[in-house]
Amino acid sequence: MRDRDRIEAFLEMLSAERGAAQNTLEAYARDLRDASDFLTGGLSAASPQDISAWMADLGKRGLAATTSARRLSAVKRFFRFLYEEGDRKDNPTSKLEAPKTQRPIPNVLSQEEMRRLIESCGKDIRLLCLVECLYGAGLRVSELVALKMAELPRRKGDKWLTGHIIIRGKGGAERLCPLGEPALMALSAWLDIRKASLPKKTVLRKQAERYVFPSRGKEGHLTRRRLGQLLADLALRARLEPSRVHPHALRHAYATHLLQGGADLRSVQTLLGHADISTTQLYTHVLTDELAALLQTHHPLSD
Repeated sequence: MRDRDRIEAFLEMLSAERGAAQNTLEAYARDLRDASDFLTGGLSAASPQDISAWMADLGKRGLAATTSARRLSAVKRFFRFLYEEGDRKDNPTSKLEAPKTQRPIPNVLSQEEMRRLIESCGKDIRLLCLVECLYGAGLRVSELVALKMAELPRRKGDKWLTGHIIIRGKGGAERLCPLGEPALMALSAWLDIRKASLPKKTVLRKQAERYVFPSRGKEGHLTRRRLGQLLADLALRARLEPSRVHPHALRHAYATHLLQGGADLRSVQTLLGHADISTTQLYTHVLTDELAALLQTHHPLSD
């Protein structure tokens, strides 16, 4: 069996058994094909020395340590699959260590900056709803743009019967995301006018009707790219640096401001849908920096 066939079998396993998202499958495919293209004897038959040579080449190409670590992780998982399937009797990556990486601390938008962003939405009802859902529920961009009408809280007339939405996140894991009053109000206002944004063509309309933020495009919903453009334009109106205002920045702000308000780390982990609490702990570094600055400014012995 050739490399290409084994990689395809591995991707099929990730999709069928692990419920991996399409973006995840495409990332694995790119990483594995890169290794396969580099190794003249093929990836499936690679030795530990072959994998080490490939890793060294990634460094020579100038790839960041985080990127190299991710690619090695993909290859390691691939060889575990080959071992379990009986295609390999050993794992050439078992003793290889990933390049040491240091996660950057996010440049988090302050509460005042978030207020300016929300105010700058003005009368753009859809944009206000998007911002409130990103900041008011901490949704990932992929979760927001593909949010379905069936996942919204139940309503009776103009009143919401519940205050949370059902989100299917990474790996198909479901979680409940509570929405605050501002987000629910913005959502109500958007749903009142949403039909006007549906495509006129029957075929496209049937697809788009499923989504909270419909689009005339082939996907039927607002794209990640378009959302990014909307936020960049909003940043300019709010007199903020556009590179700091993107969908994930609002999720960062959501988590950080919760912790600043006294929320415990485990609760924030649940709300964000993080599988590993170490990912959530990243936000505590922001708070640590703020406390250090406070100590330096106000402690009597700081002079």
